[in-house]
Amino acid sequence: MAVFAAGDACLLIDDRGRKFLLDLDPAREFSTHQGSIPHADIIGASEGGTLLTSKGAAHVAVRPRYEDYVLKMKRGAQVVYPKDVGPILVHGDIRPGSVVVEAGTGSGALTIALTEAVGPEGRVVSVERRDDHHAFATRTIERWFGHLPATLDLRLGEVEPVVEEVQPDRLVLDLPEPWHAIAVGAECLPGGAVVVAYVPTIPQVQQTVAAMGERFVDVVTREVLVREWHVSGRSVRPDHQMVGHTGFIVSGRKTA
Repeated sequence: MAVFAAGDACLLIDDRGRKFLLDLDPAREFSTHQGSIPHADIIGASEGGTLLTSKGAAHVAVRPRYEDYVLKMKRGAQVVYPKDVGPILVHGDIRPGSVVVEAGTGSGALTIALTEAVGPEGRVVSVERRDDHHAFATRTIERWFGHLPATLDLRLGEVEPVVEEVQPDRLVLDLPEPWHAIAVGAECLPGGAVVVAYVPTIPQVQQTVAAMGERFVDVVTREVLVREWHVSGRSVRPDHQMVGHTGFIVSGRKTA
């Protein structure tokens, strides 16, 4: 059975479903109004086990999933939410062995998912314009993997020359003006390459689609809305709140 070690990421879930993300350090302790738990008590404990605070409140200790990590981690730039990450991977056809150029890196949330999706045979080159975001994302990614994967190349600068250099088979853009990179991709991407752009507003969607023009086919714009349901015995109803608009996902395929 897997046990926690010092330095591991741990997610504590209390009896109300609230979640707390920790980096386990034997010199520290977790504290809330429900009491405290020394990290030393979690280190060596089994994953999925229950620990009691100093006031007797039960907390289940598990390893964070990708979704937990993205939603609970500290942020620099705005993250791509997990509800959009899945469709980006699917509609971008990010698969083992893919060569992906991403811009911008932001807080690194999407970069993590892309790196895991391409596997050990693929490659991700992620480009970020801002020094502070580049440094923040580097720390975030190292924290998730424990190191910077050999398949990931983090760069600082503009994406357009990187697209020309790498000529990837997948181009993922989370930029205010993705049409500049798309214009470059229209000239140098291989036939069949997939481009996915993540943009928040309708005017950006219009310019993104226009930039794809006649050099891309199967151009589709999607918006993902997610609503959870409350299920307790015979009481089944949709939650009163839902995760609505976060961004539009525009995808297209490059012609030869």
